Amino acid sequence: MRDITHKQISLRTARAAGIIFCSPETVDLIKKDRLPKGNLFDVARAAGFLGAKSTPQLLPHCHPVSLDEMDIRFEFLEQELHAVLFGKALSGKAGIVIQGQASSIGRTGIEMEVLMGVSIAALEIYDMLKPVDANLEIGHIRLLEKRGGKSDRNKYSTANPSCAVLVCSDSAAAGQREDKSGRLVKEMLESYHADVRYHAIIPDDQDQIRQQIREWVSEDIQFVFTTGGTGLGPRDNTTEAVRSILETNADGIAEAMRAYGQMRTPLAMMSRSVAGSIAQTLIVTLPGSTDGARESLEAILPAIFHARKMLEGGGH
Repeated sequence: MRDITHKQISLRTARAAGIIFCSPETVDLIKKDRLPKGNLFDVARAAGFLGAKSTPQLLPHCHPVSLDEMDIRFEFLEQELHAVLFGKALSGKAGIVIQGQASSIGRTGIEMEVLMGVSIAALEIYDMLKPVDANLEIGHIRLLEKRGGKSDRNKYSTANPSCAVLVCSDSAAAGQREDKSGRLVKEMLESYHADVRYHAIIPDDQDQIRQQIREWVSEDIQFVFTTGGTGLGPRDNTTEAVRSILETNADGIAEAMRAYGQMRTPLAMMSRSVAGSIAQTLIVTLPGSTDGARESLEAILPAIFHARKMLEGGGH
């Protein structure tokens, strides 16, 4: 299975639908509760729930997920009512429309679980109707909507936000250590279509850090990401340098990075990263290790770009 440990935990929802076609006479039997196998919809709903829960056992690449809420409902096919779901090709046909929806808080979507639930409910209905109808047909199973994944988070992105990356490291500035974290930060920002205009390396010196950030703020660079100098070492000065010039703190950003990192390494709690704004520029301090920088950005991208709209007075 694919590695999803880098994905953010979020609310995921999905909706799906399908149809089982039957004769008008069969619909009449259902309405009169005269089926030989008893109550149809309660059993089909239960079967759908069991099917959805069994998805990772039947589809080998599906990750186990927590189904925190699910519903499956049934309606007799009506052209006017269901044309919005299936178009006008169903005119003159009789059958049962199955609609399923579910919610989950996790790292991956639940569309396959909802599709499985609808499919198994349809099969259960088929099994219960086959003694009275020899022309049953299952069809039009489709995903109606999925929310909560990457496509939803992309709505927080602005068009090519301007960014600067500042590496704060004595050894990298002296040429004694290769700059890996700065390059990684630049690549991750560009993967979200950010315009990274600057990538600078300076010593972990408070005066130089403040001076460089102020220069970028004066150019109205929208986002400044520093890397390095956020630990507990005697030369970890970035946190103090940035905190001293912030006009507004954004503690939630740093909290989100540490919470995300702590689920991956017990050392994340040692990070003293801060975030906040100066004028309309948002500054975020990232750890100096490549893993720390990567995980911190995974926690906040691309939602972090929404900060520019807020700083400009656009609200949430």
